Amino acid sequence: MDKIDKHILKLLQQDCSLPLQQLADKLNLTTTPCWNRIKRLENQGMIKQRVALLDADKVGLELIAFVQIKTQQHSEAWFEHFVLQVKGFSQVMEFYRMAGEYDYMLKVLVKDMRSYDQFYKTLVNNVSGLTDVNSSFAMEQLKYTTELPL
Repeated sequence: MDKIDKHILKLLQQDCSLPLQQLADKLNLTTTPCWNRIKRLENQGMIKQRVALLDADKVGLELIAFVQIKTQQHSEAWFEHFVLQVKGFSQVMEFYRMAGEYDYMLKVLVKDMRSYDQFYKTLVNNVSGLTDVNSSFAMEQLKYTTELPL
């Protein structure tokens, strides 16, 4: 990946709806080599997908919860069931296996506390073996970006 590839990725992260001609102009390229580079970056998996980023508040999703989970279960079968269950929740925006005090962490986005409570009850009823589920709620989002530092 050279400087031009990095510049393409930076520009697409900022606005993936840029017309090809505009993108090529910003890179001092013609459209064909610009398009070929984009296709190569997609084929290499560096560009995973192109999406529209929505404003969560404006679509009524105002509560962000960070859920930390401990378990004594570590079998492969339990893990596969747990991952399948958690991935099935549309409210889970991010899901990590952690090192440290907690085994897993989820970022959950819901309408309100009642919606979170419904999510929580469904989670703990569908997954056995959770020994501690700790939730923290964001009071204010101070930074949000999807742009990776290249």
